[in-house]
Amino acid sequence: MRRLSSWTVETLYQVPLDMRVDLIKFVSMAEIEKLRIDKYLWAIRIFKTRSLATDACKAGRVKLSGQNVKPSHEVKVGNVYHVQKGVEKKVVKVTALLERRVDAKTAVNFYEDLTPLEETYGYKAVYHAPVLKRDRGTGRPTKKERREIDDLKNEVWGEG
Repeated sequence: MRRLSSWTVETLYQVPLDMRVDLIKFVSMAEIEKLRIDKYLWAIRIFKTRSLATDACKAGRVKLSGQNVKPSHEVKVGNVYHVQKGVEKKVVKVTALLERRVDAKTAVNFYEDLTPLEETYGYKAVYHAPVLKRDRGTGRPTKKERREIDDLKNEVWGEG
């Protein structure tokens, strides 16, 4: 028999139907009050697997007000987390708690994406940058060619 806190399913059937729905919502919300950050990030589809979310927390890529967060950190509504996933950086505000992974359309209702537009488009621009290639079999570049390549890279990517 499944247990909801101190209530069993048999006990719920003794409660009138109109009160039963409210009681189930209340009991399930009480159970969801404590939710791990790795499970939350997986549930809202920031990470593909829960182990990837756990690894990101351990590596210090998930932060709450500048502080690294452990995978077992308790999520609270209203917290703002900075998540780095590869070159992509996201700023996520928790609007509601979600324990189970749901489809992407539903998951959007449980967080607010506060990522600045510059960062959103900035990481996508990396994939559209020109790729410098040398013809196969031309050998190693000479010192003069190396300088020209470096100047071109600095010009394209704005390095100093």
